[in-house]
Amino acid sequence: MNDQISSYLMLAAILFCIGLYGALSKKSAIIVLLSVELMLNAVNLNLVAFSKLGVNPSITGQVFSLFTITVAAAEVAIGVALLIALYRNRGTTDVNEMDMLKK
Repeated sequence: MNDQISSYLMLAAILFCIGLYGALSKKSAIIVLLSVELMLNAVNLNLVAFSKLGVNPSITGQVFSLFTITVAAAEVAIGVALLIALYRNRGTTDVNEMDMLKK
């Protein structure tokens, strides 16, 4: 059982690192949003793995995972709406160009 959970944790760590790299290094806001979603999915994988294969298996990890999915859906809806509004005003999705509040 220990080998199973370590493979899930390794996969989640790899997904989280890929998402972190994408969120910190890419310039497109769409890629940044996708990278944040990838990091949240890695967290969900950890929650479900510990819920199923942890010391005290229970459903609480799966319930927290559902809440995380709900928050991620709301985050995407708001993020895409803001991105569309900024694209209409600026004409670009470059993160470095989104400094309207500074002026």
